[in-house]
Amino acid sequence: MNAPPPIDPHPLPAHGERASGASDGAERSRRERPAKPSRLLSLDNPYVVPVFITAILLVGHATFGILEGYDRTLLAIAVSIAVELALGRLFYGKWVHPASAYITGISVGILVRSPAYWPYALCSALSITSKYVLRVKGRHLWNPSNFGISAMLFLAGETVGSLSIQWGNYLWPMLVIWVLGAFIIWRLHRFHITATYVIAFLAYAWLRSVITGSPWQSEIAPITGPMYQLFIFFMITDPKTTVRSKTGQCVVAFAVASLEMVLRLQQNVYAPYYALFIVGPVALLIEMALGSYRARNASRRASDAGIVR
Repeated sequence: MNAPPPIDPHPLPAHGERASGASDGAERSRRERPAKPSRLLSLDNPYVVPVFITAILLVGHATFGILEGYDRTLLAIAVSIAVELALGRLFYGKWVHPASAYITGISVGILVRSPAYWPYALCSALSITSKYVLRVKGRHLWNPSNFGISAMLFLAGETVGSLSIQWGNYLWPMLVIWVLGAFIIWRLHRFHITATYVIAFLAYAWLRSVITGSPWQSEIAPITGPMYQLFIFFMITDPKTTVRSKTGQCVVAFAVASLEMVLRLQQNVYAPYYALFIVGPVALLIEMALGSYRARNASRRASDAGIVR
């Protein structure tokens, strides 16, 4: 997502226009006004998602004890932020905002399960490093925590597991998180991604119950837990690793749910992670290839038009 060009906060007056003290005062007043509520829940506010994901952690741990321990989660957060700051300084020559690293670290702390400490540190380091190393045309291809957790589950499956708790009969924490999460994602203009995935998941859950003979309720149970809430609200909606068009985002969310369906039929308990790990980068590469193709065609047409003239 390209940032807009910086705007000069003190532009020179146009020809014939007087620069007045009143206009300077209005400018100062505009800058001193508190942020509008609409901006508090926007992509411009880097604290919206960290606050929400922290709420999931606190509610989940208070209700079910979802963490292996606060010490492991703090380790994951600390390593994420440290690696982010170091690589940001190394690659870009500046100190980057740590909000993104905090999100990655706390996601690792919630989702990783291991009796050892090193998987938390290594998973966080892999997740952040992937943003800087695995890039194509200036974009990283994987959601950082999805990459790190998938890599650890695949490469160190004997030592590392993932959170698999559901909220069970305790409906109030699930409802609070779902309502708050849906509102925030709607304000961030990404609710269509979550909605597409959830609808597809529920439809495929019914289809799996028909194929396997399992009760439909047991097939939909995973989506009620904190792991899936992190997945549907943060991983698949990550602005940096989703395609740009709204239609394309819905298609990709449906494709993730479809591949997850296939993997679940193969008894793969980590199906959502692996489905996003595969589908997400493929979708981005297809989008980049189509963009390059269209750009070449536009350049060729412009060149031909110039020759004709």
